[in-house]
Amino acid sequence: MNSDTTKFDMTLPKLSVLDSEMTYREAGERGAPVALFLHGNPTSSFIWRNILPLVAPVAHCIAPDLIGFGQSGKPDIAYRFVEHVRYLDALIDKLGIGSAYLVAQDWGTALAFHLAARRPDFVRGLAFMEFIRPMPGWADFDPTHGVREQIFRKFRTAGEGEAMILQANAFVERVLPGGMLRRLSDEEMAAYRAPFPTPESRRPTLAFPRQLPIEGEPADVWEMLGSAHAVLAASTYPKLLFVGEPGALVSPAYGAAFAASLQNCALVPLGPGRHFLQEDHPEAIGRSVAGWIAGIEAASFATRQAA
Repeated sequence: MNSDTTKFDMTLPKLSVLDSEMTYREAGERGAPVALFLHGNPTSSFIWRNILPLVAPVAHCIAPDLIGFGQSGKPDIAYRFVEHVRYLDALIDKLGIGSAYLVAQDWGTALAFHLAARRPDFVRGLAFMEFIRPMPGWADFDPTHGVREQIFRKFRTAGEGEAMILQANAFVERVLPGGMLRRLSDEEMAAYRAPFPTPESRRPTLAFPRQLPIEGEPADVWEMLGSAHAVLAASTYPKLLFVGEPGALVSPAYGAAFAASLQNCALVPLGPGRHFLQEDHPEAIGRSVAGWIAGIEAASFATRQAA
């Protein structure tokens, strides 16, 4: 899909949340079932811009900018996973969302898994891709022990990470374009750069790679996501897992095995893609999510009518 849809990027609605403000994109009718779209690092709700219009006919789509990202505020916090949980919970309460289909990628999946584990009645279904999980070793993060492992080890090293991410803006300038197959337009890159004009503004993008649960560290994230994945494995709500070839965090083979290990999980191979699958396959993702939600809602309606 071309960059004409960047006009979808606009000044977003804003709500006071805790000690700051959070913004969100919205599409679809408010009486429809909610679909909550959760992004990762270093993106924002902008990454869903070409997907929301395709899902809007069947759902009330809400895509927040996580705290510190997009047009949301940047309070003086450490931007650890537990803080993202706290701000997202507060935003959900503020918006009055009682239940939702969760659609998530990257750190958005960690937030979705954790939310679903704590509030199983909240989740109508979970569609996800390129997901975060506890990784016993670096080979789980990068099986080739290649450039990606080397770069992320540096991100997690005091001094080196600050120089690469805070000073050189590496997550936006290198990781983002390297995580997709197509080339972003100048307008699209400008939208992704906009939230991070200064080293101080980039602190949220440095915090996330240091929160990746690898080899048991950091201990709190390791424990939280380990528990969330255990609950995910036992859950019965509908699931949809998208995979790209070769993928980044999730290879097609790993994705197929993971989907098979879950209950009520369909696998959607998207074809060529790395990490930011929303940029390479917005139409396939959008139409698949819309059809999936419509099917679940139709089955639920039929069940209620039969009762």
